Amino acid sequence: MITLAIDAMGGDKGPSAVLDAVRKFINTHPQVVLYVVGKHQELESFEHSRVEKVYCSEVISMDDSLEVALRKKKDSSMRVAISLVATGKAQAIISGGNTAALMALSKYQLKTLKTIHRPGIAVLMPNIKGKYTTVMDMGANVDCDADDLLQFAKMGAAYVAVNQDIQNPKVGLLNVGEESIKGNVVVRQAFDLLQEASKAGIIHFVGNVEGNDIAKGKADLIVCDGFVGNILLKAIEGYAGFFSQSLQQSFLNHGLWGKLSAYLSLPTLRNFKLKMDSRGYNGAALLGLQGLVFKSHGGSDGVAIYSALQRASHAIEQDLLRKILVKLETST
Repeated sequence: MITLAIDAMGGDKGPSAVLDAVRKFINTHPQVVLYVVGKHQELESFEHSRVEKVYCSEVISMDDSLEVALRKKKDSSMRVAISLVATGKAQAIISGGNTAALMALSKYQLKTLKTIHRPGIAVLMPNIKGKYTTVMDMGANVDCDADDLLQFAKMGAAYVAVNQDIQNPKVGLLNVGEESIKGNVVVRQAFDLLQEASKAGIIHFVGNVEGNDIAKGKADLIVCDGFVGNILLKAIEGYAGFFSQSLQQSFLNHGLWGKLSAYLSLPTLRNFKLKMDSRGYNGAALLGLQGLVFKSHGGSDGVAIYSALQRASHAIEQDLLRKILVKLETST
């Protein structure tokens, strides 16, 4: 059986969205047992033979500092959910709560891999090749040095190789231009380290890439710090929704021919909307830990949370953590 723990109190939409996803997921995945962590009054009425409710008394809010999350709220839903992985009861944890708190608590309770300084968030994004570009870090680390970016490249390359079955994935460094002299001091230093790692055969570094190269699929993995990555992620999500709505509206605002064009274009529009809908690839892996942690988007609804559960379940089925460990050991 696959055992997953989910933080029912994390996320903007509250426990109702989590329980909606849990209900649908547990009914379509007979090999899964779920530990749902939350306050008693929120979970009391939910029952399923393969769902075990774990009660907590506190919730980490999006505004809570790390001191509050680590030192004061010791019975938070997030902390209790992570502890289920730390004690071996669950094989992975999913939370849509405070990203900084999730990283700090996961690092404290699960510990990092011996060669890793900081965990990082790896997010899959669709590209025009019909595949995915993985971007890391997408918000776990606001301040990074060049060595952090090198570690993200190693972990991310291992994740892509295992998760997407791409041998020797192409790694790019997000920058303001392709030239090696571009970027700030940290990025230029990271360029040199990545180039050295590529010459040593540890990764396949293809050089600097720009923001539009994500959609082009120029690299399988693109590395950046969490400050840039998080802004990038939210900008892309916002524009994808805006473009999809604007395209449909432009048809409907042009009379009979516009409506006819819209009708004929519906299959294409639906396919575009489905591909760009971030709910379909929700569930970012927090790599570099001695356990599997998946970050669900804070604004996730039941559909998106279902996707995160599916991604975590797939990671366990594919023995992702062990395979990443093997790849990291062979690259050092």
